[in-house]
Amino acid sequence: MVELDSLKEIELFLFDMDGTLYLGNTLYSFTAELLSAIKAAGKRYLFMTNNSSRSVEDYIKKLASLGIEAESGDFITSLQATAVYLKKHHKGLKLYVCGTQSLKEELRREGFSVTENLDEVECIVMGFDSELTFKKLEDVSKLLCTRPDIPYIATNPDYVCPTEFGSVPDCGSVCDMLFNVCGRRPKVIGKPEAMMPLLAMEMTGYSKEKTAVVGDRIYTDVKSGLNAGVLAVLVMSGETTEKILNDSEDKPDLVLKDAGEIIKYL
Repeated sequence: MVELDSLKEIELFLFDMDGTLYLGNTLYSFTAELLSAIKAAGKRYLFMTNNSSRSVEDYIKKLASLGIEAESGDFITSLQATAVYLKKHHKGLKLYVCGTQSLKEELRREGFSVTENLDEVECIVMGFDSELTFKKLEDVSKLLCTRPDIPYIATNPDYVCPTEFGSVPDCGSVCDMLFNVCGRRPKVIGKPEAMMPLLAMEMTGYSKEKTAVVGDRIYTDVKSGLNAGVLAVLVMSGETTEKILNDSEDKPDLVLKDAGEIIKYL
């Protein structure tokens, strides 16, 4: 681990959201002060989320309901990273999207063709689907089992999405279920891959030495920071327990009780 004073050198903070800045529909007490302090110090933050069930517009509304003002340039999402990947590797393919209507609409806005006609499908995209139905599971199972070479992309690998009462299954859990059916794993785009932090630095112009990823999960947030070569900060306000931290092979650069501790280093 590095010294806590290393936070003084950070100019770009990439914050996970649920479990880091809020939990479900409850804003943490320190969040508003933290974000204001970063701006007052002449530094920058982005909200970096694996949750592909919401569009950026949805997140702006979500934060507004919690009392936090945000604009589209304040976000880097797994959906955005997935769109970049698809344009680079599978441009022009017709997509079957196992995700929310919001995810489908965002991909259409990015220029992709989305279809539910299985005969037309050329690529599968899995997201965190809060509108999941058995029909979607059946469709993806049929595509994976009958077409073993079809491109298969997942926006994120999270097993659970935190809620006020505990957790609900996220994209990674559904992908595990499909693996048990068809024996295939998807290409994962979001955290823990390095793509999102790297895109954020490209968008803002900050260097790796001036950038930190801050989140409550080791296997997604922390590992994405480590993979991208930036400061990886774990906060203990969400999913990670002391046991999970001690048992993990991947160790964060810093461990904080919560993101509010950053304020004193600004």
